[in-house]
Amino acid sequence: MAINTDVEDWAGVGSNDSGERAWLLQSPSVDSVQHLDTNQRSGGVSCIGAVFIVVNAALGAGLLNFPAAFNMAGGVTAGVMLQMFMLIFIISGLVTLGYCSQVSNESTYQEVVRATCGKVTGVLCEVAIAIYTFGTCIAFFIVIGDQLDCLVAAVAHKADSTVSEYWYTDRKFTIVVTAVLVILPLSIPKEIGFQKYASALSVMGTWYVTIVVIIKYIWPDKEVMPGFISPSSASWTAVFNAMPTICFGFQCHVSCVPVFNSMSRKGIKPWGVVVTLSMIICLFVYTGTGVCGYLTFGSSVSQDVLMSYPPNDIAVAIARAFIVICVVTSYPILHFCGRAVVEGLWLRFQGEQVEVCVRREQRRRILQTLVWFVVTLVLALFTPDIGRVISLIGGLAACFIFVFPGLCLMQAKLSETDSRSASWHGLVVFSVVMVTIGAFIFGLTTTNSIYQDITS
Repeated sequence: MAINTDVEDWAGVGSNDSGERAWLLQSPSVDSVQHLDTNQRSGGVSCIGAVFIVVNAALGAGLLNFPAAFNMAGGVTAGVMLQMFMLIFIISGLVTLGYCSQVSNESTYQEVVRATCGKVTGVLCEVAIAIYTFGTCIAFFIVIGDQLDCLVAAVAHKADSTVSEYWYTDRKFTIVVTAVLVILPLSIPKEIGFQKYASALSVMGTWYVTIVVIIKYIWPDKEVMPGFISPSSASWTAVFNAMPTICFGFQCHVSCVPVFNSMSRKGIKPWGVVVTLSMIICLFVYTGTGVCGYLTFGSSVSQDVLMSYPPNDIAVAIARAFIVICVVTSYPILHFCGRAVVEGLWLRFQGEQVEVCVRREQRRRILQTLVWFVVTLVLALFTPDIGRVISLIGGLAACFIFVFPGLCLMQAKLSETDSRSASWHGLVVFSVVMVTIGAFIFGLTTTNSIYQDITS
């Protein structure tokens, strides 16, 4: 059975898979999903509409970490070249998922993986989705703390946002208050249709941040003193340090399978045009922020680029407010996605149907929400910056971009009984390359992140 297939019992997003249709990404849009189902009955989503949805899916809080990623990669040249190289596989993965969705006749990421690769791989995919959403929720709390620190300092007319004079301006206190009073009430409900405005806010917020970073590079503040700007990478291995951030930033693959199935022109060629245009737009946004942010601050850039600016800058303060609003509204959606996957795994493990468990659904939902909320909050309070979290879950993002699409393509081609032409062999080889690169990125970045956490 698909996860949460009973629409009446799991209403709120109007789909056959509420967890997937809730959009697993940094800046999700429930409203877009609701329109997708309506549009599908009346003709589907146009290519232009699909481009907007995919761009909205990819852009998110990971944008703040790109200047620091360029610094870790060894400069602008290394960072841009790495993005261009990975963009080839990012677009290929999206096209592959569209093809495999057509072949398997499934409309969600995890069901495509389950149908083409088997139950074991499907369960691994669902577990990866749950861990990914869990880590992203931790990153969201850290971002809230970072931005509120600077906003409180701006209101108090303080030059340094790292020092709290009063207990009620302390970082941990502001995170807890915001989490308990705002995020927790938004996360408990069964339906999340109230989050429909998150899409527009996320797009506006990310574009505004990019514009501010670019303008501040062209006309820098007098008090900003840039650090060392590396002309080239110190070693070729240093480039790999930026991979988790790039994967985290461009990961929209889990959310894009329903987009493909909702298009009015449901074909590989139009889908290829949609994802190519979308990723090019995202490339300009991420590159603009990464390059200008790094050149403004050099090696002294913070893991969250907005933390590098003075707290009393009005334009940057507006950007911080945008990010806080986006994160506060996005956390419940990411939690909803993770909770839906956990619920599906639990029901499968117990061998129960959704209809049988409806009476206990509310109790399970509240318990799952409270455990998820408390654990992510506690971990966020003692995690120093979003770079630590992104370095860990960025490896999982590589699995969604490389490993699972590569496995799906491999299984889809191997299951064909027709004559095996040169193109067939080429696609099989390409799928092996995708899986190999994804496994390498996942293993390298995850091991390096754990090592850095232990040694520091």
